[in-house]
Amino acid sequence: MTVDTVRHDLAVAVAGLDHRFSARDGEVHALAGIDLVIEPGAFVTLAGPSGCGKTTLLRLVAGFESPTGGSITVGGRPVSGPGAERGVVFQRPTLYPWLDVRANVALGPRLRGASKTERLAIADRYLELVGLGDAAGLRPYELSGGMQQRAQIARVLANDPEIVLMDEPFGALDALTRERLQDELLTIWRETGKTILFITHDVEEAVFLGTRVLVMSPRPGRVVLDESARFSTAEHQVAPEELRALPEFAALAARVREAIRH
Repeated sequence: MTVDTVRHDLAVAVAGLDHRFSARDGEVHALAGIDLVIEPGAFVTLAGPSGCGKTTLLRLVAGFESPTGGSITVGGRPVSGPGAERGVVFQRPTLYPWLDVRANVALGPRLRGASKTERLAIADRYLELVGLGDAAGLRPYELSGGMQQRAQIARVLANDPEIVLMDEPFGALDALTRERLQDELLTIWRETGKTILFITHDVEEAVFLGTRVLVMSPRPGRVVLDESARFSTAEHQVAPEELRALPEFAALAARVREAIRH
């Protein structure tokens, strides 16, 4: 399946989700009573205080763990493990240092049995999309942190998942690099039509990127705010700094911040 043949029937549905796990100090009640539907093509940002279960929710949707209660379905099918329709971008790049950037991005297509010509063409396409066309022959350790994250995003996209799960991918970057990658990510989302669930601690990032902004409560995590946002779908001629200066942007950011505090 290519970018041009994106499926639009893979909604994510979370119903009555509850999750507990054992820790050194006893059982941890991480999530409680979460009901959530993410429509295909949405860009959903999820914010909340540290330890509220944001990453736990993402890992459950990814299929890395199984919930202790409730259900998660993708396209109406129960999530029982990782699947090709879901790709995960982690907080820190997970690139193989012995492979160059092109080979890292081409790894997924290679494992799927794509020919060398096909997989290199796929890799080059996504490297161009994330602005790394000139860095294809470099090793990961020769890239800056921001470039490594772009390479990780390209590698996930090369597998052509319908749903991209992103766990604070820009959290370790400096402010200017972070803003630049936010802009690039929105361009990628507009061009590919992927469904994105994006975890962040940054209130402005959540408001700027999301078509929908969720806030979770302290543990056990529950969704305490669910608001639509329009800034990620603004016309291309509107500069990002102009969007961030809008009164509506500040008002939504204030509501998100207040929900996190309380």
